[in-house]
Amino acid sequence: MILVVAEHRDGKLNRATLETIAAAQQAGGPVKIAVLGTGVDDVVREVAAAAAAEVIVVDDPALAHYTADGFVLALAQLIEAEKPERVFLPHTYQARDFAPALAARIGRPLVTDCVAVKDGGYVRPMFQGKLQADIAVEGPHIATFQIGAYRADAMGTGGSPAATRKASVSIDTSKIRQKPEAPFKEAKQAVDLSQAERIVAVGRGIKGQEHVQIAQDLAKAMGAEIAASRPICDAGWLPMDRQIGSSGQTVAPKLYVALGISGAIQHLVGMKGARTIVAINKDPEAPIFEIADYGIVGDLFEIVPAMIAELNK
Repeated sequence: MILVVAEHRDGKLNRATLETIAAAQQAGGPVKIAVLGTGVDDVVREVAAAAAAEVIVVDDPALAHYTADGFVLALAQLIEAEKPERVFLPHTYQARDFAPALAARIGRPLVTDCVAVKDGGYVRPMFQGKLQADIAVEGPHIATFQIGAYRADAMGTGGSPAATRKASVSIDTSKIRQKPEAPFKEAKQAVDLSQAERIVAVGRGIKGQEHVQIAQDLAKAMGAEIAASRPICDAGWLPMDRQIGSSGQTVAPKLYVALGISGAIQHLVGMKGARTIVAINKDPEAPIFEIADYGIVGDLFEIVPAMIAELNK
């Protein structure tokens, strides 16, 4: 049996959870989904649409706000009671915060940032995505899955909502050492790009900071978020929270428009999970065209204004 731990915030399910459920379904065997927190009825209803054996709710006042200690205490008891062979988590900032402590607490191996299940083991990128390693693991374990490795719409749904039950878990609040605070944001307008359905990203082909506005205009016309490759953020042309790549965010939007991005491997590992990739670059040999669904070879300063004009009609 595979236990998938759902992630949510402010009553909204993180879309990466649906991707992780899809991974569990494709791995084979019964799938159960755990939802931790308080007042999580909406989240439970959403995950109950998945083809799963059941949804297990851990409702406790100590879990009203996320803390690593609280999640470890709750999940350690739940895993002991349910005895799943594997525990799957989305590879988010939250999972990275508590998963190592959980693995140490219950004495299970932890395999992180997986992109596929293979022969009972996993595939994960190494050396900033330059290589992929096949990971073999024996016995019960925990695995986290990279955002975009599986598509949320690939999750199988059941003919009727999955059965739901509440788990009996006792949390000693004296053992929770953290004091919950608002999630960290580098900037007032910081955004979780992993949840964006459309993204317009700019690279060095934009030439100067004064030209970033053209990308922002396209993003506005498309109802998209603006993002960038590392050189743009390093130069201060856009905030660091807008960076996509191995040292930034990993995204998997429905549409990804790359403007003047050559396609270095460090950037590709952060966005190759996008469903549809549109690349605009004047270099016909740019690596970005190797993964693009649609490619336009030309001057973005001529092409993008024409796109904006059509979108605004």
